[in-house]
Amino acid sequence: MVMIRINIAEAKTNLSKYMQKVVKGETILVCKRNVPVVEIRPVVPKTNMPRPIGLAKGLFQIPDEFYEPLPPDIVHSFYQKDL
Repeated sequence: MVMIRINIAEAKTNLSKYMQKVVKGETILVCKRNVPVVEIRPVVPKTNMPRPIGLAKGLFQIPDEFYEPLPPDIVHSFYQKDL
């Protein structure tokens, strides 16, 4: 993977130019005295569509023990103040 490497002064001077490249998918590595300090990359857009319900239907079964009460020592550990 090839990244664009620039120094801080170059980033300040030509930020708009480099932002256009980032929007197109480029990644920019900003360096201070040739040491990388910041990576600028595009943000992955969120989808506006809601996730469908039931994507995992039939892939697993909830065992009957899941609905049974927890053992007293485990319940007690939830309320224990000393750690």
